[in-house]
Formats: sequence, structure tokens, C-alpha cells
Amino acid sequence: MSREEDLALVREYTQSESLIRHMMAVEAAMRAYARKFGEDEEKWGRVGLLHDFDYERWPDPPDHPLKGSEILEQRGYPEDVIYAIKSHADYLPDCPRVSLLDKTLYACDELCGFITACAMVRPTKLEGLKAKSVRKKMKTASFAAAVNRDDILRGAEDLGVDLNEHIDFCVAAMQGIAAELGLEN
Repeated sequence: MSREEDLALVREYTQSESLIRHMMAVEAAMRAYARKFGEDEEKWGRVGLLHDFDYERWPDPPDHPLKGSEILEQRGYPEDVIYAIKSHADYLPDCPRVSLLDKTLYACDELCGFITACAMVRPTKLEGLKAKSVRKKMKTASFAAAVNRDDILRGAEDLGVDLNEHIDFCVAAMQGIAAELGLEN
């Protein structure tokens, strides 16, 4: 399957452009980590792009991501892609994050959402955004209140990366597609 087919699937199930941009942000971070770790960039990007494609239709646990995983299985997606997507949900006890792919998706998901929120309130958007600013915003509970800060912290820890470096890495990955994300200066 191609990225075009993956994106068509995302658009088939998702109307919200902000949710689509979130999935694209996570895809960018996943692709960057795949390059860093010497992994399959297409597979890792696919996991990032598809991880929330079912969320708009089935936002309640455990429907998300289980409904989506059924669709992916029916369409012939690889088992490790499906498993990684299922593992990003903390409430599925039979899907612990075990592989580097699983851990990276979890580490990037909430963080990319939070980085987007930070960029949206800056005149220069992603340009010049640094970990220090993101960490400062994390301390304000009312800012992007829906983003789980514990997931961000746990994700970096489980992946074995320094949180500041992880933030800067994801910002840089997102900067590469800033125009697509609506976050260019």
C-alpha cells in the first residue's frame, strides 16, 4: 500500500482537518525517528499517519483503536502496523508496547499534539520553537488541557530519550511539513 492509499483511508474516515493534520504531524515525527533508528521509514510513517484514522467515528475506548484495527486487518495491513496502532491506547491491557515502533508512536502522539498547540499561539508558529518553551507550557494545566502531560513524560521515558531532545526532534520533524500542518510562519 502507498502513502496515497493510506491518506485516502484517513480521509474516508476523518472529516476534521485538524485531526488529519495531527496524524500527519505524528507521521512526520515517526518518519524522522525511523531514519534516526535505521528502520523502515514507510512502515513507521504509515503507523503515524493511520494511528487515529478511526477516532472521529469511534472516539470512545476501546472502540478506538479496535474498530480501526479491524478495518486495517480487512484491508490487508501488516500485523505489526496494526499492533503498534493498538498499543498506543493505554486501556488495552493485551497490547503492551514492546517494540521500538510501538514505543515511538506512543512517545510522539501526545507530544505532537501539544507541540501543535504551542505553535498555534506563537507568531512564528513552529519556527524557533524550543523545548524550553514547550516545557513551560506543559506546566500550565489550562493550556491544551486535553493533552495528557503524563503520556508525554512516560512516552519519552519508555523510548529512552531525553525529553528536551525528544521535543526538539519532533519540532524539527514537524517543521519539515509546516505548510501542510498550517504551521508555517
